[in-house]
Amino acid sequence: MCEDPSDLPDEPFNVAEHYPYRYCFDMTYRDELREIAMGNHGFVTTRQAVAAGVPSAELPKLAQHAGLESVSYGLYRFTDLPAEENDQAAEAVLRAGHGAYLYGESVLALHGGLADVNPDRVLVAVHRRVRRDLPSFMSIVQGSPDDVITVYDGIPSQDVAGALLASRNRIGDQRLRSAADRARAEGLLTAREFARLRERLTE
Repeated sequence: MCEDPSDLPDEPFNVAEHYPYRYCFDMTYRDELREIAMGNHGFVTTRQAVAAGVPSAELPKLAQHAGLESVSYGLYRFTDLPAEENDQAAEAVLRAGHGAYLYGESVLALHGGLADVNPDRVLVAVHRRVRRDLPSFMSIVQGSPDDVITVYDGIPSQDVAGALLASRNRIGDQRLRSAADRARAEGLLTAREFARLRERLTE
């Protein structure tokens, strides 16, 4: 049972004696972080933790216990949560930092390989310089102010219409037109977006 903070003595006390109280607060923080991670492909950032009321200094402490590991600066993962199909894409965007989003072919791959793409790296767009070291499975590109950003499977992403057009220099227009047809059938494009894409892809 957790001790009520009001019951603790004002004078210095033995940490070991009151460990249940400390542990209870750790578990409260852990539960809060786990709740975030469950809707975020197993990941939680320092920014998300602070927004949820968990002090940033608590994350390194919690990461010393089993079940939570530090992935990179400001990014943690719950190792006991089940893996999901798009975990690597989510990790790449989170590693790139606040404001980053999935881009181009990687957005198409997220939707079952639209245009039959299977990029060997996760493309992530940013609007600022990324100074941190990044793993080889991801690449950073410069985003455009005109990019329309949405969320797919909990991952900030360029919208499908923009991703199709952004892929033109690497994928032929015929494949992109077929991908647009499929995306429209699956409800990933509005009628207006579809008509605009078909016009652009015949230029």
